[in-house]
Amino acid sequence: MCRTVDLHQAVLARNDENALALRGYLGDRGAVAVNLLSSPGSGKTALLEQLLARAVADGVPAAAVTADLATENDATRLARSGAPVRQILTDGLCHLEAGMLRRRLEGWMPEGTRLLFVENVGNLVCPASYDLGETLRIALASVTEGEDKPVKYPTAFGLAQLVVITKTDVADAVGFDREAFLRGVEQVNPGVPVLETSARTGAGVDALLAHVLRAADGEEAHVPVLAREHERYLESHDHGDGTGPHVHDDGDHDHGDARGPSSGGRRRHDDGPGAAPVPAGTRGNAP
Repeated sequence: MCRTVDLHQAVLARNDENALALRGYLGDRGAVAVNLLSSPGSGKTALLEQLLARAVADGVPAAAVTADLATENDATRLARSGAPVRQILTDGLCHLEAGMLRRRLEGWMPEGTRLLFVENVGNLVCPASYDLGETLRIALASVTEGEDKPVKYPTAFGLAQLVVITKTDVADAVGFDREAFLRGVEQVNPGVPVLETSARTGAGVDALLAHVLRAADGEEAHVPVLAREHERYLESHDHGDGTGPHVHDDGDHDHGDARGPSSGGRRRHDDGPGAAPVPAGTRGNAP
């Protein structure tokens, strides 16, 4: 007899509960979180350093949490901005989870913080599935990574509420095809805003900070189509008991499909639209 249990589903459900609590925790303190996702080497840290420095110069109370598998190098770099910064070492975990972030913030987040930037682990796969209680989710890609990044990682870019291109000062030198990149973004996330930036020249930093501040002030963020599809999927598969779609535990049989040790061979039966997470800050906003 099959049990309607899926370990991966359970982990994501628990994370959603923690994210909801974290969003309330931040809201009670007048703060909003901004989740930054990108691959390693995208220039995310350099851009965030400039963004924090600009916020400090403008008198905007901002802080940052940065996550890495090892070392505190990024926290050291970001602290040069003058903003409060804290490091999370994930010890091999490829993403942040809401509970990890909440534990790191408690007793540390400075009173009066308005913007909390969360620099996620450099990875465009795992972090895309985890809500961190953010108000704004940003996916970044550098011109050096190639213009096909959005279509190669459709979940990360498809659930973003803002896409940021970095290192634009070297776009010509590396032959970046801007129009192809924008077509890819539109393919996976129609209508999402795109900003072009350079940490070296400062281009786009003011526009990025302004966008973040508008979100903090309550301006409704972009709602990705992928999020709307996920909401509709959950509604259509709701069994009326609040459990959502049923998935089955196949016991201890490994299906040999490279799910990794965390899945324990459990097979999901809600793949398709239901496999995509709802981006942070958009639950309940989809029409």
